[in-house]
Amino acid sequence: MPQRKPEVTQRTAAGIPYELTRKKVKRLNLHIRRDGTVAVSIPWSYTVGFADAFVTEQAQWIREAVSRQLRRNARNDQPLPSQAEALACFTAMSDKVYPAFAGVLGGQKPTIRVRAMTSRWGVCYMKRRQITFSLQLYNMPPAAQIYVVVHEYCHFLQPNHSPAFWAEVEKLLPDWKERRALLK
Repeated sequence: MPQRKPEVTQRTAAGIPYELTRKKVKRLNLHIRRDGTVAVSIPWSYTVGFADAFVTEQAQWIREAVSRQLRRNARNDQPLPSQAEALACFTAMSDKVYPAFAGVLGGQKPTIRVRAMTSRWGVCYMKRRQITFSLQLYNMPPAAQIYVVVHEYCHFLQPNHSPAFWAEVEKLLPDWKERRALLK
C-alpha cells in the first residue's frame, strides 16, 4: 500500500499561528522551533479540530515557550567575548566565591578555564581542581553567572546533585532557584 504524503497547512488557534502537519505519527506532537514558530503534527486519524483544541488548551504554555526561545535567540545573537576577557571575568567571580571553600580546597584555588560549550554552563573536575566555564555564560545576567560559579564550587563539597548538594548551594545563595531560572 503506498504511503500518503504529509499534508501541511497553516492554522491559527487562540491567536497562535502554527503549522499543522498530518502524517504517519502515533500521537499529537508539539514543537517550538528555534526561530520561535510553532509546529504541530497529528496522525491521519485525528481531526484538525483536535489540533486546534489542543493548541487553545496549551496556549499559555506555548506563548511562554515561544518567548523563552526568542530570548534565547537574542542571547545567542550577542557576540561572544574573547576567551581572555571571559576568563578574567570568571576568575574575578571565582576569587569572590573561593574564600567560602578555601578550607575544603586546602588553601589552593582551583584552576579556572573557559571554552565554548553547547550543553553546559560549567563543569567541575574535582580531582584536577579545575572549573571550566562556558564562554556563552558571559552573556548571561551576573546573578546567573554567580549561581554557576557557586554551583561548580559546591561540587568540591558534594560530587553529585543530591539533596545535600542543593543544601550547600542554598547556604550561599538562598535565591539559587531564581538565579538558575535566568539560565533557561
